[in-house]
Amino acid sequence: MGTENILSSSVLMGFLLTMARVSSVFVFVPVPGLKSAVDPARILLMMGVSVALFPVWPRVPAETPPGLLAVWILSEAALGVGIGLAVAFAVEAFSVGAQLIGMQAGYSFASTIDPSTQADSTVLIVLAQTSAAVLFFVMGLDREILRIFARSMQTYPPGSFVLTRGAAETVLLAGSTMFSTGLRLALPIIAVMVMVDISLALLGRVNSQLQLLSIAFPIKMMVAVGLLAWLSMLLPTLLRGGSEFTFRAARALAVR
Repeated sequence: MGTENILSSSVLMGFLLTMARVSSVFVFVPVPGLKSAVDPARILLMMGVSVALFPVWPRVPAETPPGLLAVWILSEAALGVGIGLAVAFAVEAFSVGAQLIGMQAGYSFASTIDPSTQADSTVLIVLAQTSAAVLFFVMGLDREILRIFARSMQTYPPGSFVLTRGAAETVLLAGSTMFSTGLRLALPIIAVMVMVDISLALLGRVNSQLQLLSIAFPIKMMVAVGLLAWLSMLLPTLLRGGSEFTFRAARALAVR
């Protein structure tokens, strides 16, 4: 009798709706190695997160029609995608900044294998993505996602969430922080790179016999490495500042 109560159709449908919301978020949340992991590992991770949210599972009536359940699953997936996008914008800001720095410092020609996609990518972008993913868990932002999920289960029971224009604009507005944070990350290094170019141009103007072209790239690359080492101390502050706005947008989307 106890087994029948635990595995009732109402509980199973609540688990299915929670799983739909959780799995759609993991499409965008930057979990290191998740995209390259085998399917059973990803399924177990999503099921584990869904089981962790058991106290806030929705209580679905057992007589719910299958068509209505399918509509609810789509609405749950839409809510999960919106939350995942809002969170991913804070992390992708590091990739935007790395792209801007790589073009100015000459690292756009140095490529390596992206561990998440197994495709060629520039060194700075892979370094930025890995650093952002590690800081994401070190700073406890993953627990914030679970809190948003737990609250959204109470404020948006199954079938009550409707994707509106205001919700879409909230997510798109959170995307603006991706570019602003990336620019704040790259702007100091870009400014120094411009000063290095101006200095080399003036030296070449003073003495046209100097072969500065052969040493311009090594100088800019060494200066960029030194500045990145100094800027690494500010990465947690930049991620915290960018994530505050994106998580505020995620709360506005998931909480009434």
